[in-house]
Amino acid sequence: MIFTPHEDSLFFTVTSRYGGVSETPYDSLNLALHVSDNPKNVLANRTLVAQKHHFLIENLIYMDQTHSANIAIIKDCASNKIENCDALITNVKNIPLMVMVADCIPILLYDPVNQVIAVVHAGRNGTFNQIAKKTVLKMVDEFHCCASNVLVYLGTSIHKCCYEVGEEIVRIVPKKYCEKRDEKWYLDLQSMNVDQLLSLGVVRENIEIASVCTCCDKDYFSYRREGVTGRFAGIMKLNG
Repeated sequence: MIFTPHEDSLFFTVTSRYGGVSETPYDSLNLALHVSDNPKNVLANRTLVAQKHHFLIENLIYMDQTHSANIAIIKDCASNKIENCDALITNVKNIPLMVMVADCIPILLYDPVNQVIAVVHAGRNGTFNQIAKKTVLKMVDEFHCCASNVLVYLGTSIHKCCYEVGEEIVRIVPKKYCEKRDEKWYLDLQSMNVDQLLSLGVVRENIEIASVCTCCDKDYFSYRREGVTGRFAGIMKLNG
């Protein structure tokens, strides 16, 4: 992964659906409280992840994700849940930031020069609203980051092999992001996000895209495949 050379200063992970205590249809490592899973199981799962990766569960920051372009800067752990938000940024050490997904793209951002991290929930609406690009702009404005220094990982998510969309979407999206197969249209959200970041000055060599499609691979939760399901997560932390 693109962040690997920086492991001394940075912790990062993208979880799978396995290794937790939740029951069907949330089996087993569901990390989301908003999907009608037993909250005790979700908290147990989060604790298991924290213990495995040696961070404090009470420091974990997560979002009430609403497919918005709202971005929050995290300065402390006073509130673990950030309402109506789809991206988190911090330069504070030992605060894990979590983004939860089940087809949407978990985008992890890291500026190794200024020691700033961010996590982004980039579904279709978030992508259309350019949330990843806006998050990098916020890193530039608030923390004096340079876009060309930012490393980007687009984590495991649904790919154009499976992301079927209707004509109403095709009409509003540049055709280069759409592919037609057997009279059906499929959308490439990864390429849209990459192009938005490139337009800002992020370097292509600093962007990595996970090749696994959540809808194809049953090691991950997929809303498109399962409907009622759990959420896996991308988590980042600056090491103290």
